[in-house]
Amino acid sequence: MLFDLRSRRRRGAVKVIYASLAVLMVVGLVGLGIGTGSSGGLLNAGGNGGSGPGNSANNALVKQAIKLVDAHPSAANWANLMKVRYGVAGSGNNYDSTTSTYTTAGKRQLTQAAAAWRRYLALSHDRPTLDNAIIAARTYQSLSLWPEESQAWNYAVQSAPAGQRLTPYYCLALSAYAAKNTTTGALAAAAAVRLTPKLQRLSQKSALQSAATSTSTAHSLLLANC
Repeated sequence: MLFDLRSRRRRGAVKVIYASLAVLMVVGLVGLGIGTGSSGGLLNAGGNGGSGPGNSANNALVKQAIKLVDAHPSAANWANLMKVRYGVAGSGNNYDSTTSTYTTAGKRQLTQAAAAWRRYLALSHDRPTLDNAIIAARTYQSLSLWPEESQAWNYAVQSAPAGQRLTPYYCLALSAYAAKNTTTGALAAAAAVRLTPKLQRLSQKSALQSAATSTSTAHSLLLANC
């Protein structure tokens, strides 16, 4: 399986990891004097997650990632901005951990992460890396944009090595069902079942069949597993 995506704790850990990597990248590049421009419009919209303890660090991460894009608008820097915004959306005042919901500021960061993904996708000529496709899929999932999530998981399927496509296919099937795209859902579900170990195949097939007939089930399985 591509990653162990079966617990929210792991998904939260992914956010922390990407945010930490972003810190290292930004601090290193800024220390070298790279990225000193300013940005307006889409990039700066929603750049601040609000005031309060912890949010100043988040704001600094976003601002530095924007400076990198301003100085060097490469596919890699747009992907970095997407990851930073996705990580920041799930921390500080942007996310209510007691209710597991994003605040208005958090949703704004997610929307901007999605915008960065689209720029990255264009610059990478529709050939995203696997990890970037997964972050994009989770961004859209957090915004309840199921068709867009489905498209991102489709990119993940295409970029995953042959032996690591079970989870992308499974999540593609669920997101397609959530988007009421039963044709894509059925094709992805069949592929996922074929790749599932024999002892788990029956339960996997049953879960996917339930998702095919109930968008609420598809939503629940997505949130729990993808």
